[in-house]
Amino acid sequence: MSAKRHHSKISSKSRSRSKSSNISERLISKDFKKCEGEPKYYVNISKIMGRYMVAKKDLSPGEVILSELPLVVGPCTGSKLQCLGCYKNVEGENGFVKCRGCGWPLCSHTCPGLKQRLGHTDVECSTLKDCNSSYFLNYEDVSRMRVHLQAIVPLRCLLLKRIDPKSYNLLLDMEHHNDIRQNIPEVWSANQENVVNRIIRDWRLTQFTGNEIHTMCGVLEVNCFEIGQQGVNIRGLYPTAFLMAHDCVPNTNHTDENINYRLTVRASTHISPGYPITMSYAYTLQNTLKRREHLFDNKFFECFCERCSDPTEMGSYSGALICPKCKTGLVLCDNPLDQESSWSCNDFSKSCPGYTITSRSMKLLLNRISQEVEQIDCNDINAMELFLDKYRNVLHPTHYLCLAVKISLSQLYGKIEGHLIHELTDEILLRKQNICKEILTVFDIIEPGFTRIRGVTLYELHAPMMILLTRQLSEKSFSKAELKKKLREIVRYLAEASLILSYEPENSAEGNMGVAAKEALLQIHDWEKIVGKF
Repeated sequence: MSAKRHHSKISSKSRSRSKSSNISERLISKDFKKCEGEPKYYVNISKIMGRYMVAKKDLSPGEVILSELPLVVGPCTGSKLQCLGCYKNVEGENGFVKCRGCGWPLCSHTCPGLKQRLGHTDVECSTLKDCNSSYFLNYEDVSRMRVHLQAIVPLRCLLLKRIDPKSYNLLLDMEHHNDIRQNIPEVWSANQENVVNRIIRDWRLTQFTGNEIHTMCGVLEVNCFEIGQQGVNIRGLYPTAFLMAHDCVPNTNHTDENINYRLTVRASTHISPGYPITMSYAYTLQNTLKRREHLFDNKFFECFCERCSDPTEMGSYSGALICPKCKTGLVLCDNPLDQESSWSCNDFSKSCPGYTITSRSMKLLLNRISQEVEQIDCNDINAMELFLDKYRNVLHPTHYLCLAVKISLSQLYGKIEGHLIHELTDEILLRKQNICKEILTVFDIIEPGFTRIRGVTLYELHAPMMILLTRQLSEKSFSKAELKKKLREIVRYLAEASLILSYEPENSAEGNMGVAAKEALLQIHDWEKIVGKF
């Protein structure tokens, strides 16, 4: 799951007054017909949102809104040591070689990313060589080498000024929020030490000013998309995708290709003319407290969307606790638009004596439970089930921490040794089936439409249903009409999964799953023959 390739934009100079998009009447454009030459969208401007993308025509689920190549790509901040050409992890057993020109790490001297526009270019190599930047690399300590990668993408942005002025001007047109960021010591100081001082003081590239470098850091922090396919973990800036507004219930989804990093944005739901085209800059699975904290700390704005404004998160209950006093009420945030708000039981009848927890205590509780989740081995089904059982009286069943574990279980049951699909008992098959349906119910609210998680979960859902159907058929435990009904349901799930996952890159896990779904649909025809003889 990716989420997290996000940017933001705000028009207010005050961080606390900035707002996100909210798809409501107040944002519906009155002049969407003015750009009839644009087939999909146009850019509108408001005092609240700044520039944002608006649908020019009716957009259907799955319809491509834009597809474009990046202006610049490179390692994410905090990433492991990567090859500067293809971004392959070169730590541990992988190892690296030194570039014959600049001495920086490469996967090999024949890396396919050498001399490529979106890889290790000749200009970058000569620049790093001429400033003797490799002198500061400690080849014996990989962990100390990582921090030097933080300056690579800002440098690539700056080099565009000389080698591709048109692309550089597009970067200058993006928001950087220097006025906000310089008042956040932890953000500004980190960039000063790891990027500005690295480029000017250590590498002595004095043709760039501190303000220029900070601006590029801001452009990256505010507008970049994370790109991740087959172990590649990088970030990129795109010419127009940054104009999409934010909403915690987005109406688009996007994919990126591993070869040229092309970004393709599709409508996940129907979008009417005049409505903003949105994506989420936060992880949609997280609760409002965590999402708003991330947006405030990393994207420099506060979100006031419909989901954030609702204590129940539009009925998804992603942050709800079970009241420890009455056991029947739910503990919800009193004012979700206030990060310091208390949380209280919503059962106001005489059955609950009243329960309240402070924001600080809630954050401590979530952090502690989150650490437990992170310590669970990614293939340990038993540990995941034990976690869910342990917190069944603490967290709402669709709390984001429970749901994250259930997403893992939905994909592990039937896939790993000891839990292969044909080995599962009827009880476990029903467990997988029910988990999948619960996931779909929640994501129909928080990430609706043709989305990656929906396609994957629909595919996972068909498997236990097919196995159970096979076993029940052999036992002749239901009528022919019931059999046909169940078969139609499976076909419906597979057909939608096949359609949604057909939009994924062919070489991705989701793309392969889409092919499998299509093949499974063909096999259903054999079942129709069996049903005819039943």
